[in-house]
Amino acid sequence: GFLGTTGSVAAGRIAFALGLEGPALPIDMACASSLASVHQAAVSLRTGEVDLALAGGVNVVLSPSTSAFMLEIGMLSSTGYCSPFDASANGYVRGEGCGMIVLKRLSEAEADGDRIYAVIRGSAVNQNGASAGLTVPNGPAQERVMEEALAQAGVSPSDVDYLEAHGTGTSFGD
Repeated sequence: GFLGTTGSVAAGRIAFALGLEGPALPIDMACASSLASVHQAAVSLRTGEVDLALAGGVNVVLSPSTSAFMLEIGMLSSTGYCSPFDASANGYVRGEGCGMIVLKRLSEAEADGDRIYAVIRGSAVNQNGASAGLTVPNGPAQERVMEEALAQAGVSPSDVDYLEAHGTGTSFGD
């Protein structure tokens, strides 16, 4: 692409438009990109690298050939419905959208009188490593990353009231 039009420049373009300084990191981890950006923002706040962070993600479907290929190899639902964690699951459904959140340290958000929607007490990111396949779930690796996040937060699994999961809508991936 031309200078400034590639996906990797999006974070820098947003920082430029908003007059922001500090790290502007595009994170491409496929389905985990948005959550990984939230994790990285939380780490940057904890270490004092930043005092405020914008984190989120965007997806646009620009290539019909990519969608056709994904359907052909069984990634996309042939019915157009995603049924994660269901016996009828047969793939996921692509969509377009953008979501962004503002993160601050709790003490500063309280001092500023900000409306606080949630508190991130712990987060962790990992990769499957050598396993059955690059995109194949690895139970032991998933268990370790959850244990790391819980330990960082100082909570036990029984303290968790809400869990958000990524379901691929396939019997193999869920």
